[in-house]
Amino acid sequence: MLDPDQDADGATADDEQSRQARSSFTAPKGAPTPKRSEAQANRRQPYQAPSDRKAASQQSRQRDRAERSRRSEALQRGEQWALPRKDQGPVRTLARDVVDARRGIGEYYMIMVVLLIVLLVLPGSKTKVAADVIVVALLVLIIGEGFVVSRRVKRMAAERFPGESTQGIMMYTTMRSISMRRMRIPKPRVDRGDKV
Repeated sequence: MLDPDQDADGATADDEQSRQARSSFTAPKGAPTPKRSEAQANRRQPYQAPSDRKAASQQSRQRDRAERSRRSEALQRGEQWALPRKDQGPVRTLARDVVDARRGIGEYYMIMVVLLIVLLVLPGSKTKVAADVIVVALLVLIIGEGFVVSRRVKRMAAERFPGESTQGIMMYTTMRSISMRRMRIPKPRVDRGDKV
């Protein structure tokens, strides 16, 4: 005759509770445990490099090249995930658009630098004095333009993006304005004269 506290296997309720209290005890799942071969077949297999080292390195280079190309194209388009930290954020995007929508003195900076190098190579003290004056005038113009554009960007950012930081905007707008338009990264999204 069975004890009322015992089940069909002969285990008492106390034994059952002590088994469940043990951390190593696993309750039945209602399905048979799969064979080892089945469990291994269902397991996700890790990436296995080709046995040929040359093929593996070539495959790795191709993967890296494709990733660099994808990131470079996204950077050219100005996608936020691909931008460097200094270019991220709505204020920086606004600053790029403001600089790209205007024609500035800074765009011709590189051409003027080439002319200055030619002046410095030419013999004569007068050409060197003229080059020094041009360098100072050019610096003053570029810094003045950067100051004016950055003030405009800060004012627009305060209206459109209140609470966003505008720290470093003057340097950012100045550096973008002195690079030639077709060499700017990310590429300009607006045409000259567009309203930003």
